[in-house]
Amino acid sequence: MADISTKYLGLKLQSPVIVGSSGLTSSVENVIEYEKQGAGAVVLKSLFEEQILHEVRHTLGQDSITNQYPEAFDYISNFSRSNNLDKYMALIRDCRKSVGIPVIASINCATDAEWTSYAKKIEDAGANALELNIFVLPSDPANSPEQLEKVYFNILEKVVKQVRIPVALKISSYFSGLASSAQKFAWAGAKGLVLFNRFYSPDIDIEDLEIKATHVLSSPDEIYMPLRWVAILSDKVSCDLAGTTGVHDAAGMIKMMLAGAKAVEIVSTIYKNGPGQIRLMVNELEHWMQEHDYASVNDFIGKMNLRNSSNPVAYERVQFMKHFAGIE
Repeated sequence: MADISTKYLGLKLQSPVIVGSSGLTSSVENVIEYEKQGAGAVVLKSLFEEQILHEVRHTLGQDSITNQYPEAFDYISNFSRSNNLDKYMALIRDCRKSVGIPVIASINCATDAEWTSYAKKIEDAGANALELNIFVLPSDPANSPEQLEKVYFNILEKVVKQVRIPVALKISSYFSGLASSAQKFAWAGAKGLVLFNRFYSPDIDIEDLEIKATHVLSSPDEIYMPLRWVAILSDKVSCDLAGTTGVHDAAGMIKMMLAGAKAVEIVSTIYKNGPGQIRLMVNELEHWMQEHDYASVNDFIGKMNLRNSSNPVAYERVQFMKHFAGIE
């Protein structure tokens, strides 16, 4: 029997499948089911910086929020401000009591404001790790790349000082120097990077002239951007990598692991196919490993990253010149 367990953030996972932060992970019952289906860990529904600031200001008698930022559609529609800190801490505690797999808390944030002190409360509630989903849209030309990237480091450094549990960053590809920033995140204390977070995607209704959300769920075609960067970074950063966005089946998971990911986070494929998709992915991973004589996932993780690939230039090629020029 192939050993499909893996280590991510220093935590032992029974499989590389992590159920990502979403409405799927907002109840103990769901988390119990994911463990039964073979998930290695869960990332609980995100607590938003806005919610924490609301709680802080309410405590101080300032019941107003001025700091707002773009949020993923799923988060907006399913996790209102009424889900306060006490409820979130109870969810962490109840999940830890009910399952044996790691329970990773999540905070969606965009500043290093006073909310960072609440990371300790999450640790005290029993979370095995903390994932910081950070995104600052680089839309203001007045802000330099250095200023924008400094936000990530400020958040990470403040949170790492508050807790002893491992901290992962879920980031986007919007960096002027992604490889350099990734290295520095690890040096600054990140134990893992999740590549990449997925955002609210606006569309325009040309009849009603309204802005609406589109492509709420990912498609398998979206795997290629994170796959490229996992392959490029896995030998360059001193922290674990998890691949997400576009991972819908066992083949996508195996590709990510060959590129160097220790685990994958899935959401959309569970929405589309139900929790049984986890078991299907786990079973197909075991079958693939047996067919290829891999006794452990460590035998093939990173086997096809940038350093180990027989064609490393393929990961760094950005133009289609050869293809469209018809050159053989």
